[in-house]
Amino acid sequence: MPPKNKTKKTTKKNTEKSNFADEMVDIFYRRSVLDVAVLQGHIALQYESVKKVQPDRIDLRSRMRHTEQKLQHERQDHRDVNSDLSRQYKTMQTELTNKVKRMEKEVSQLTEELVQCQEELSKEKREREQVEREKDATIAKLQHKLDNMETNYEKILHENLDGLTSQLSVARQGWEDKSTTLHQNKELLPVFGLNARHI
Repeated sequence: MPPKNKTKKTTKKNTEKSNFADEMVDIFYRRSVLDVAVLQGHIALQYESVKKVQPDRIDLRSRMRHTEQKLQHERQDHRDVNSDLSRQYKTMQTELTNKVKRMEKEVSQLTEELVQCQEELSKEKREREQVEREKDATIAKLQHKLDNMETNYEKILHENLDGLTSQLSVARQGWEDKSTTLHQNKELLPVFGLNARHI
C-alpha cells in the first residue's frame, strides 16, 4: 500500500489541476461564445450588406450582360465592317490592276502609233525635202531658161530696133526728099496762079 501522505498530495494536485482546467474551459467557452456572437454580428452585417448589394449585383449583372451583348454586336459589326472593307479593297485593287493593265496596253499602242507617226513624219520630211530639191532644181533650170530667153529676146529686140531705126532713117530721108520737093512745088503754084489750099 502506498503511503498516505502521497495520496493526499496527489489528490490535492489533481483537484487544483481540475479547477484550473475548468476555469480554462470556462474562459475558452466564454471566449468562444463572444467569438460566436461577434461572428454572428459580422454575419448579420454581411448579410445586410449582401441584401443591400443584391439589387446592385443583379443590376450590374444585367448591365454586364447588356454590355457583353453590345460588345458582341460591336465585334460583329467590326467584323462586318472589316469584311466589307476587305471586299471593297479587293474590288478596288482588282479594278485598279485592270485599269493599270488597260492603261499599259493603251500606252503600248500609243507608243507604237507614235513610232509609226514619227516614221511617217520622217518619211514625209524626206519626201518634202526631195520635192523641194527637185522644185528648186526645176526653178533654177527655168530661171536659167528664162534668163537665156530674156537675153535672146533682148538681142532680137535690139536687132529689130536697129533694123527699124535704119528703115526709119531711110524712110525719113525719103520723106525729107519728098517734103523738099513738095515745098519747091508749092512755091511754084502761085507763079501759075494756083492756091495751095485749093489743091
